[in-house]
Amino acid sequence: MSISVRPLEPRDLQTVTRVLTGSWGGSTVMAVGRGEMVDAAGLPGFLAHLDQDVAGVLTYADRGDAVEVVTIDAVIPGKGVGRALLEAVRGVAAELGAARLWLMTTNDNTHALRFYQRYGFDLVALHRNAADEARKLKPAIPAESDGIPIRHYLELELRLRAPAPARG
Repeated sequence: MSISVRPLEPRDLQTVTRVLTGSWGGSTVMAVGRGEMVDAAGLPGFLAHLDQDVAGVLTYADRGDAVEVVTIDAVIPGKGVGRALLEAVRGVAAELGAARLWLMTTNDNTHALRFYQRYGFDLVALHRNAADEARKLKPAIPAESDGIPIRHYLELELRLRAPAPARG
């Protein structure tokens, strides 16, 4: 079984929308850092296949000196799909000269936190009660998962290079 990853193309819109809807309840997700809703299906990203099967999708946004992973979904978990998708976006971030690759997840997502930290991401910020604020824009965000109240967003980053010195 081999994983292949390629950039998203316009012909992938239906597949991306299906994957995002399965994971996020639709293609619209909350961009916590900006306090707005984003249609992730319209963002650049990557599509992973495991042999011939759709195995995962990652979408990202270029934020100048940083690249934000907006969504990452391993449809076939435990096979290295998430790692392969992160490697692809890490390559884009390096090509763009970004200082960091970053993402957000909720406080209940312990499996993802373990995965991101094993990959090399570092927890850099806690956005207290951000999930409550996000629900005002997207009420479908659940209040709890696996018995854990979903309240906060955690920001993780992977430093790709030292930040540019401040201009003064």
